[in-house]
Amino acid sequence: MYEPIKPWRDFADQVALLESRGLRIDDRERAEKYLRRIGYYRLSGYFHVFRQWDETNQKLLDDFIESSHFESVLSLYLFDKKLRFLALDALERIEMAVRVDIVHTLGKYDPMAHKNPDCLHGNFTKKKNKSTDKTEHEMWLERFAELEKRAEKKNNPLVIHNMQKYGCLPIWAAGCLWDFGTMSWLYGGMKYQDKNQIAQKYGAVNGDIFAQWLDSLNDIRNIAAHHDRLWNINIHRSSAPITKDGYWKRVDSKRPFFYFCIMQSMLKVLCPGSLWADRFDRLLEEFPGNVPSRNISLNRFGLIENYKEWHLWQK
Repeated sequence: MYEPIKPWRDFADQVALLESRGLRIDDRERAEKYLRRIGYYRLSGYFHVFRQWDETNQKLLDDFIESSHFESVLSLYLFDKKLRFLALDALERIEMAVRVDIVHTLGKYDPMAHKNPDCLHGNFTKKKNKSTDKTEHEMWLERFAELEKRAEKKNNPLVIHNMQKYGCLPIWAAGCLWDFGTMSWLYGGMKYQDKNQIAQKYGAVNGDIFAQWLDSLNDIRNIAAHHDRLWNINIHRSSAPITKDGYWKRVDSKRPFFYFCIMQSMLKVLCPGSLWADRFDRLLEEFPGNVPSRNISLNRFGLIENYKEWHLWQK
């Protein structure tokens, strides 16, 4: 049995509903403006940490914790928005650089290395998935074909030029069509020595660990690109913990801060003079304080105490 779908409410009614549940709203017109711009359902993910918890029945109630304020909810939303932008800024640079690493490493074997099974690991090109009866490489090629068709429909000059001149897309052109997920998927299918060579550049123990990093960072990228809540989520495809020093040992690999640390470690390789870490520090200072719920804490982000003393976050 399904519950009935909730009724449609005008924005003014949405404000009234929040007030009836105990959310303090000093400026109803301002609250309505943000509901029009952001949407009640999008903001609801930020309402959750302000709502009361029924310990007896182990469920979240509709009513808000006493002294909860709409402005605090809005501040949390805006903090998370800036956090997503910061992640995307780092991930764009990381994606471009790793893409070049893969293209440069495989291209030395064959300009069409991405389609040549001999250039990739046997588990990727020969081992069939029981449910699809296809190899990972065959499935990857299907995904790449979709990206090619999409680019052709948009009359992508890069595709038109290469197809007219060579009748194919060499790997250095093909790589320009990969999204983060397609790129990390192919990286996972490279030979061990090739994966390790790239992984060592960024300080990962080996190629398999670096593949985990890429998968997790791809999840972060998708969350950020689709405007989903980031600051307090559990990372679905979490990477193995890092134990190279005492600070790393304290960081939880299921929490977002772990991956901001990975971004920072990679940016220190790619852009040693980057001010990304300074921007990260300034953003954390904007995290809403003086809120009534213990759930609204950077502990939920995974932040560790005295992280600024860690050499990773110092210039």
